[in-house]
Amino acid sequence: MATDFKLPELGENIAGGDVLRVLVAPGDTLAREQPVLELETDKATIEVPSSVAGRVTAVNVKAGDKAKVGQVILTVDEAASGAAPSKPAAKAAEQATGGGATAVATEQAAPAPKPTAPAERPAAAASARPAAAQPAEEEEEPEPPAPNRRGEVVDISRGVRPAAEPSRPAREAEAPAPAAPSVRRLARELGVDIHDVPGSGMAGRISQDDVKAFAKRLITEGTGGFVRAEPLPDFSRWGRIERKPMSNIRRRTAERLSAAWATVPHVTQQDRADVTGLEELRKKMAKKVEAAGGSLTLTAIAVKVVASALKVFPQFNSSVDMARNEIVYKSYRHIGVAVDTDRGLLVPVIRDADAKNIIELSVELTKLAEKARSRKLTLEEMEGGSFTISNLGGIGGTAFSPIVNAPEVAILGISRGSIQPVWANQQFVPRLMLPLSLSYDHRVIDGADAIRFLRWVAEALEQPFLLSLEG
Repeated sequence: MATDFKLPELGENIAGGDVLRVLVAPGDTLAREQPVLELETDKATIEVPSSVAGRVTAVNVKAGDKAKVGQVILTVDEAASGAAPSKPAAKAAEQATGGGATAVATEQAAPAPKPTAPAERPAAAASARPAAAQPAEEEEEPEPPAPNRRGEVVDISRGVRPAAEPSRPAREAEAPAPAAPSVRRLARELGVDIHDVPGSGMAGRISQDDVKAFAKRLITEGTGGFVRAEPLPDFSRWGRIERKPMSNIRRRTAERLSAAWATVPHVTQQDRADVTGLEELRKKMAKKVEAAGGSLTLTAIAVKVVASALKVFPQFNSSVDMARNEIVYKSYRHIGVAVDTDRGLLVPVIRDADAKNIIELSVELTKLAEKARSRKLTLEEMEGGSFTISNLGGIGGTAFSPIVNAPEVAILGISRGSIQPVWANQQFVPRLMLPLSLSYDHRVIDGADAIRFLRWVAEALEQPFLLSLEG
């Protein structure tokens, strides 16, 4: 009996991904839970296991394709499921990690995407809108000319293709949106893509009120409205250039950070902590933590400190719901830690960090960081964070302004500590000072509360007893 295997749900708000590698071929014998695809989504690279067993009769995707949730990936003859696995299938089965989609352990280079048709519209503009004739009183407004007529449009979701308008998104090659020139001009001024706006008029015609309502919703709901980028110059006029499509993870990072920067009123405050005593204690206890399978890093200690601080300052463990004019306070304390990988920043989450001791946090953080760098993180391990820590001290720097990882409301940045002269007891003494940078959402956190929070964190690093006293 022929059975289709369709791409299953991959995680919240993940509609599909790029096929990096197909792990089976027609004629292979497929076992349940055997990986059949390596797929790069906008959050991670994952292996997709099969929910059916049998002999593969057809494979409908290949490396470089885009696969959507619900799409038929392959067909199997279940009547042949009793046969011994073929060598390719057996080799892939050895890599299976169990039910659900898991991250790939080894890096595979994705083939260059092939040229495709213009990108599909997002869900917000998925409903069909027939083109309507323009009103007689308004003449069609010509689009501003793009300066680079000889270049390429890089569609970050589909690769590279030639285009007459290289500085504009590929979707503008579609039929004009059913809107008057003045309405399209208003959309451009507000930084809204007219194709995303649902029209309320006859045959889906878009009005100025539709554009304004859509722009307001983007701002109040934090759904990621971006101001359209200015057309780029033709860089090839000045020398050789090379264009490369963004990976899904890099694209998603760019979108999320742009949305956070555009919708969250950021404020960053700086402070320093004297960690001279803490560093001595850390070195003294490092062997004990290593014996448990972890690494006693300043980041692990900071996770414990921040989790305790969130109990004292609950407004930092919240999210803003502007659509309902509410603040969502969370009773859990899940701390995300930014990890530098060859594919960009990934943020695995340590759950219930306040309920774990520093040794447990060190072991868990060590494992999560290694999984992030070796592509073994699951999607679930990167979801649900309520506060984020970004430590750049291992690389360098004296301070920075981290961007809030929305819908969280605050993020702690840590830079490299350095020996500095500190005035104490009528003399300067050398102390190890650690720079701290706290960025926060000013809609829910006031400056006075922010500096109190940052001072509490600094004092907890200086006096670990404070964790037991107040944390």
